[in-house]
Formats: sequence, structure tokens, C-alpha cells
Amino acid sequence: MPKILIIEDDTAFCQMLSKFLTKHGYAVSSSYTVKEAQEKLSASNFDVILSDVRLPKGNGLALLSTVKKASPNTQVILMTGYAEVKTAVNAMKKGAYDYISKPFTPDEILSVITNALKTQTSGNTQKSNESSIKKKDAPNQFLVGKSESSQKLQQYINLVAPTNMSVLLIGESGTGKEVTAKSIHDASKRREKNFVAVDCGAIPKEIATSEFFGHVKGSFTGAIEDKMGHFEAANEGTLFLDEIGNLSYEHQIQLLRAIQERKIKRVGSTKEIHLDLRIIAATNEDLAQAVEEGSFREDLYHRLNEFSMTIPPLRERLGDIMLFADYFLDRANEELGKNVSRFTAEAQEYVETYSWPGNLREMKNMIKRAVLFTEGDSVMSSAFPDHMIHGTEKRSTSKFSKSEYEKERILNALKQTNFNKSKAAKLLQMTRKTLYNKINQYQMEV
Repeated sequence: MPKILIIEDDTAFCQMLSKFLTKHGYAVSSSYTVKEAQEKLSASNFDVILSDVRLPKGNGLALLSTVKKASPNTQVILMTGYAEVKTAVNAMKKGAYDYISKPFTPDEILSVITNALKTQTSGNTQKSNESSIKKKDAPNQFLVGKSESSQKLQQYINLVAPTNMSVLLIGESGTGKEVTAKSIHDASKRREKNFVAVDCGAIPKEIATSEFFGHVKGSFTGAIEDKMGHFEAANEGTLFLDEIGNLSYEHQIQLLRAIQERKIKRVGSTKEIHLDLRIIAATNEDLAQAVEEGSFREDLYHRLNEFSMTIPPLRERLGDIMLFADYFLDRANEELGKNVSRFTAEAQEYVETYSWPGNLREMKNMIKRAVLFTEGDSVMSSAFPDHMIHGTEKRSTSKFSKSEYEKERILNALKQTNFNKSKAAKLLQMTRKTLYNKINQYQMEV
């Protein structure tokens, strides 16, 4: 029976995970602190260690080095709600088998543990580590934020992904609707099949039918060879229809028929092609209003809207701003071949107080530009464009003093954790003692 040690200071989560793994045939031990874990490691050997990255009086990365020296065959899997590529890569370099972001599904953790045990017996640790790093660094990685709205979004993804329900993603431009759709596909039973993304607003009306359903050679002027359409290309997988509200009424009818009948014909062909695919649609418009106005078919709307999810704009994810900024900083370094490690305090303040009207897409582009202009190892405020520094696109928090802004962050963190100060301190990335000092400093009644 494989032996697993869980190191996690969230006692409720630790107990739940322990019970789940015990039911699946593992011998499970639990520790809530680094010291307690070290005592158990000195008394017994374990096949797999599941450790939180951030622990009281220590962290999983430091413990990782100790474990790998004492027991090279023990596979270490790091768990964290702070899904940073830099942390993942550092963990792999130090010998971790894999890295899993909270919240994760039961199937995900079982899969990682199973693969870790297989790797342990086959001795292909290095190969597995390289594969894991590549997976974590993939451009379509879905970064799970730590704010309440981000955690709720991830819960919805985990809930709907295993089903075949059609999903409608609603959100402003640049909020990451395609990345969210891809994460649903990657967590579904169709993950090994194609994910086909289509921008409905970019398809000329004259060729939309051919783009969606394909055509046969000679079916119209310019059809010089047979062509597979997007529906056929996504068969058995997932078809993502972005900006679905831009479809003409005529093509809405065609789309509805294809979804209802689950079969299509290429333009110019009489042969029916049967479909087994999942539809995920996205829009930055109010489709319910479009239905009322008669510009979008109500029956199609209900077909697409079996499950709807709202992707929150960046200005409503205050706790995630620096998490995303650091992620895009890492991405920019990779793409530009640079080694910029951080933001100066002043630059960080601008990042945190800017309203990001273009959301994640704007942040990605702006930080890449800033990295390009940075000569040292720190992004300075001078690397940002003038409209970010001197413009009007500031959140209302920019009118507050620094202390008022900090008080707001602390209060939000406490609310998100039901006023659990240990969890709030973890969310704020500060020690519990520091949090208590700040609560006393600001005379907060909590």
C-alpha cells in the first residue's frame, strides 16, 4: 500500500484530502507544520509527499530540498493557491515531481499521484520533470487567482467541465474567455481531442457557411479543393465560438440546426457528417437584451446557455492583480530573453491602482512593453506608457492614502476567509503576526 504524507496547515482541507486518499487505497499521514512533518519523515519513509508551498514557519520549497537529499525516490507534489510559473519551475529544478494549483478536482490529484508512483518505479524522474515544466509553461495555462471571484470561477469550471453541457461565457473584452474555455476543455473527458477556437466576428458573412461546415471542390467559385469546416475539425472535441453575438441571423439558424440535429453537410455535398462535440460560446454583449430586441434567436440562446459563467473584469479581482502581473512578467522574460525579476514599489503601486480597462490582454501587452524598456532587473514606473501614469484610468482606490488602501485590502481578505486571520494572512502574503500588528495599527474592529 503506497504511503503518502500530507503537509497542509489548513486542517479542514487536510482532513478532507486525507479521507479521500484513504478511501482510494493509500496509507495517509498528515502534518500541519514543517516541524511536525520533519518528525514524521525522520521516523518513516513515504512514497509521495503532498505539501502546501506556504506553511507556518517554513515553506514547501525549503522542505523539498531536505526530502530529496534524505530520500531521492520520494516523489514530492507541491500544492498552492498561488499559481506562479516561477514557483513551478523552481520546484521542478529542485526535484519536485509536479505542481498542482488549488482548487483542484479529485480526479486531478489522483492522476498526479498515480503518475508520480509510476515514475518512481520506472526511474524516469528527470523526463517527467521536464514534461511537467513544459505543461506549466504552456501559453494557454489557466492561472487560478486567489480572489473570491476567481475562486468562484474555478469552482464553476470544476463543476461543469466533466459534463457535456453547452457553456456560455460572458465577459468584457480581454478578460480571458478563450483561456477559460480551454481550461474547461482540458478538465473534460474530451481533453485528448481537438479544441477549435473560432472568432465569429472575424469571419466574412459570404464565407461563414463554408468556414463552419466546410465545402467540396467546385461547389462555388474559388472552391478549388475540398475543405473541412470548424464543426468537423472539432468533432469529438470542443468547439469554442467567440463573439457569438456577431453572427448574422441567417447563420444563427444554420448554427442552431447543426446543434439540434448533431449533423452537418459540407457546402455542395449531400453526405451527412454526424457530430459529437461540445459547444462553448462567448460574448461581451448582453445576449438576453439582443434576444429581446430580436437580433439574436431565443432558441439558439437557450441552446448555448445550458450553463453560463461570468468572467470578472480585472478591476473586480484586486487580490489577483500582482499575481497576474508577476505571471506576465515571467512570460515577457521568456519571450524577450530578459531577466527582469520584479517591479519597484512605485511601479507596483501604478499596477495596483490602474483600472485596466482592457483587462488581462492589456496587462499582458503593457507589461511586455515595460520589460522591453527595462535595462536592469526591476521594472520602474518610467517604463509604463504616459496614459497609465498620468491618465484618468485609475480605480477609485487611487484617491485613497496608502494606509486606507491597505486597510481595504486587509478587510477584503478577512471577508473572503470568513475572518479567519491565519487564512487572511496567507491570502495577503504576510505573517499572521504582521496582520495582527496592522489590525491594531489601523484600529480595525474585526
